[in-house]
Amino acid sequence: MIRSSIIFSALTLVSRFLGLARDLVITAKLGASTTIAADAYYTALAFPNLFRRMFAEGAFSASFVPEYAKRLAAEGGEAADQYAADALATMAAFTAALTVVCQLAMPWLMRVYSYGFLATPEKFKLAVVLTQITMPYLPCIVVAALFAGVLTARGRFVVYGLYPAVQNVVMLVVVLPQTDPTRAAWAASWAALVSGVMQAALCWWGANRSGAHIHPRHLRYTPAMRTLVRRMAPGVVASSVTQINLFISAMLASQVAGMRVWLMVAERFYQLPLSLIGVAIGVALLPRLSTSLQQHDHDDAQAAMDQAVVFGLAFSLPAAAALAAMSGYLVEGFFARGNFTVADAHASGRLLFHYGWGLPAFVLIKILQPAFFARGDTKTPMIYSMISVGVNIALGVALFYTIGFPGIALATALASWITVAQMLVRLRMRGAWSPSARAWGKIVRVTLASACMGAIVGLAAHFRPVLEAPLAGFRLGPLGAKEFTVIGVTALGALSYFVLVFAFGGVTLAEARAAFRRRKGDAPAPAQDLS
Repeated sequence: MIRSSIIFSALTLVSRFLGLARDLVITAKLGASTTIAADAYYTALAFPNLFRRMFAEGAFSASFVPEYAKRLAAEGGEAADQYAADALATMAAFTAALTVVCQLAMPWLMRVYSYGFLATPEKFKLAVVLTQITMPYLPCIVVAALFAGVLTARGRFVVYGLYPAVQNVVMLVVVLPQTDPTRAAWAASWAALVSGVMQAALCWWGANRSGAHIHPRHLRYTPAMRTLVRRMAPGVVASSVTQINLFISAMLASQVAGMRVWLMVAERFYQLPLSLIGVAIGVALLPRLSTSLQQHDHDDAQAAMDQAVVFGLAFSLPAAAALAAMSGYLVEGFFARGNFTVADAHASGRLLFHYGWGLPAFVLIKILQPAFFARGDTKTPMIYSMISVGVNIALGVALFYTIGFPGIALATALASWITVAQMLVRLRMRGAWSPSARAWGKIVRVTLASACMGAIVGLAAHFRPVLEAPLAGFRLGPLGAKEFTVIGVTALGALSYFVLVFAFGGVTLAEARAAFRRRKGDAPAPAQDLS
């Protein structure tokens, strides 16, 4: 499981570095609080993503992948692929219809979603048109998610890990030549649509290379599809509740010029470890747990959860410590250039601080959810999501009007920790899982190592002028003293944590070697996944 997670994480890291390059270019071209193009573009990108998170990610994958894997093992590839073809027709038809409705109703939807833009008619009109352009990205990415699910069920992670990079490359190519912020926003919006088509095509090709034979067919609402929809319903409801929170956050953000860009930049920093660790482990954990429980191997299920949680925290806790300790320094060091000002960077850093200490909760949610999904339980996570999101909405609104815009990130972090607490208590009460004594010992050691590393990078960030002084005036292309020192401090933190986590015993050399060692009986990796 860890090997699969590491393969997925390594490929995701490539995509995330390209994503960082894309975001650096787009924020420099569009700016934040000083132009109308930035808020309009990020609104256009966020709108289809709201529905994508509801239909293409958690709810659909959690319902489709276990059933496809079960049919693949019990009935063979042909039966599993027929099931996938029906699911493809159902999801594509639904999301295409939803896209058309949203495009037609966009002027009225935008009055609710971005009512703060009404004070600037040019921004409002641009946001409407750009969102109409990006909405067809939704059915494309749903198709990509289905074929990505087929790939994971077949144990193939390379295409799944790489396909998000397509969007980053396309956007970089299209936006780099632009000089005007509004033209750059138009170019980036069209690039999002084109990249969605390319992502769907890549995943389709990857699934066919893996041995699947899934082709378009007419819409058939079979009993299997009715079961899939019923299983998805709790997850969609849970995601819908979450999206309500994001919707309200976006509504509040529309009142502050540039805030949607500040949120995006802050999210990019915590989404990197979340994708590398939380999502990667969740992707690898669900099939293993499903198999263990089907075989009534509860010892393996316990070991898998212990391993996943310790492994997840061993990476998310130091990331959280670094993000909280040097939040403003990170944002300014990487993003303050072009039309994205130092003031924009400091505002985004205040949001990142709260997302930082919430990061371990974000990761744990992704790891704990498979413990419910593998047992066919999608209702419990839904209920807990509804409770925590209700708290999130109430806190977000209250804190926004009391302490200002950082209250939105603070509320999100608190609500996520509430969700983790609910899941842990329920799993323990059911006897499904609770950390073993050995796992608890590892978690304590990892926490100590992370706290020490956080103190080191926080101290380095505090003495930033001293670190930058020797490099004053030195430049290497786009990199100057600011960029070199923030990269150096980040590298120092990574190196110090590596030393500390082994010194404290959070991870041993034997465990590190075992994570990469192929066990006897493991099937060799397919040739096409290594190419």
